[in-house]
Amino acid sequence: MGFTDEVGIDLGTANVLVYIKGKGVVLNEPSVVAINKDTNNILAVGEEARLMLGRTPANIVAVRPLKDGVISDYEITERMLKYFIRKACGTSRFFKPRIMVCVPSGVTEVEKRAVKEAAVQAGGKSVYLMEEPVAAAIGAGLDISRPDGIMVIDIGGGTTDIAVISLGGIVASTSVKLAGDKFDEAIIRYMRKEYKLYIGERTAEDLKINVGTAFPSEEVTTRECRGRDLVTGLPKSIEISSKDMLEALDETLHTICEAVHSVLERTPPELAADISESGIMLTGGGSLLHGIDKRIEQRTGIKVLIANDPQSCVAIGTGSALEQLDAIENNSMNKRKPYM
Repeated sequence: MGFTDEVGIDLGTANVLVYIKGKGVVLNEPSVVAINKDTNNILAVGEEARLMLGRTPANIVAVRPLKDGVISDYEITERMLKYFIRKACGTSRFFKPRIMVCVPSGVTEVEKRAVKEAAVQAGGKSVYLMEEPVAAAIGAGLDISRPDGIMVIDIGGGTTDIAVISLGGIVASTSVKLAGDKFDEAIIRYMRKEYKLYIGERTAEDLKINVGTAFPSEEVTTRECRGRDLVTGLPKSIEISSKDMLEALDETLHTICEAVHSVLERTPPELAADISESGIMLTGGGSLLHGIDKRIEQRTGIKVLIANDPQSCVAIGTGSALEQLDAIENNSMNKRKPYM
């Protein structure tokens, strides 16, 4: 038939990735939906909708239905999921895959149920949940079944998940609502305060990707930034350097480093010794921020490694876990039973 019955989904605040067994990651698109407010019809989903952010007329709104790693708009999330599953897997009415969805390690029971229900309504036969740090570790190629301490930091769009894993389970963890989106917000605030320049989300993200840095560097890079002058109200263009970005992101990065420190403080000494030897693994799109590995290394004194394909780690790990469903069903998040 050409359909697979097992699908892994990284339901991220910034991006949704779909992994299909035997094919790998087949879809990676922004978690954005464009809606006509007059008719409630969906006009665009994913990359096409992201291009509309900040550029739509009054009757069209481009929204992110997930905020801080959890569903903020259930109905739109369900419709977005349905669209992505059909796009990745095909449109057969009789096709109902088993779906594994990743969620941040700190989500509540209500939030878990919302994710499961959205996935079922989107076409899942049975739905399983998995904590993001565990999936990220598997996707990064780490063996989580061993009795050794593994530390993973998954910096996504809405949350940063930090966890110490041993024997396939989480020993100590925290989830902070500071990640890629908060980096963008920090850049927007900095530009308003320092340069009296109002910029949008897409411009802030462009600055983060191209000149953003988390650690001082001898080589200073610059980029032209366009926005609206808050004094004159007219369009304005200025040069922004990586030094500006370091200052803009400093507070947010400091909070993430403190969260890493707090997890290390709660880690049993034997596992902490393992981590100091093997290092910390960085995954997620936020780990692509220049120098963030050096920043965490400086704070903890432990070497930090960045996964080969950090953005896809959670999706790959989710898909790999589907192939070991017996073990996953014993995971406390699923209580040995699928949702349906």
